[in-house]
Amino acid sequence: MLEHIWWSLPLTIIVFYIARLLSVKLKLPLLNPLLVAIAIIVPLLIFTNTPYEHYFAGSKILNDLLQPAVVALAFPLYEQMHQIRAQWKSLLSICLAGSLVAMFTGTAIALWLGATPDIAASILPKSVTTPIAMAVADSIGGIPAISAACVIFVGMLGAMFGHSLFDILRIRTHASRGLAMGTASHALGTARCAEINYIEGAYSSLALMTCGIITSLLAPFIFPVILHLFG
Repeated sequence: MLEHIWWSLPLTIIVFYIARLLSVKLKLPLLNPLLVAIAIIVPLLIFTNTPYEHYFAGSKILNDLLQPAVVALAFPLYEQMHQIRAQWKSLLSICLAGSLVAMFTGTAIALWLGATPDIAASILPKSVTTPIAMAVADSIGGIPAISAACVIFVGMLGAMFGHSLFDILRIRTHASRGLAMGTASHALGTARCAEINYIEGAYSSLALMTCGIITSLLAPFIFPVILHLFG
């Protein structure tokens, strides 16, 4: 039986909520709760010489709650269903285009910079939520752990800087902001949208789920094409 440490769960919860309070109070993009939690917990594990496996075992319940949390994002989507039905063709086209761009750009740039095919395959699903990204990476010869790291990195970038970029580009429509965030920054971006505006959260949730489905279906066909063009 894998050894675990009793303090990993309360530590994670306390650090996250302190980081969240700082984020709400100071309103600084860099004080993203997930980023702050990582910046505190990782050095602490290194300092105490605690293996990550033991830390994970002690806080596994948080990982188990990931899937229900993603499903819960469907509630605001349900609340906006009447608008989504009227726009489903446009919404599906936007999510399809966004998924293709996300898959092509990251993978092509990685190959252009000299990445091996397995690393490129790991980067391809960077813009979908972690469970889907890891499954997609595994199916096309990637490394699921690297995919998870890429997903977290991309999600934090979107959650921290996405709305500032929207303001700079003068993108004001809540539906447009939500779709862009859900397409590019998956669950972390969606959670940020839900904090700011209910409609943004609904459309971001729609993009999160739709792009996840599209990526999982098209990745096995898209990746060989990218390898042929840029490999």
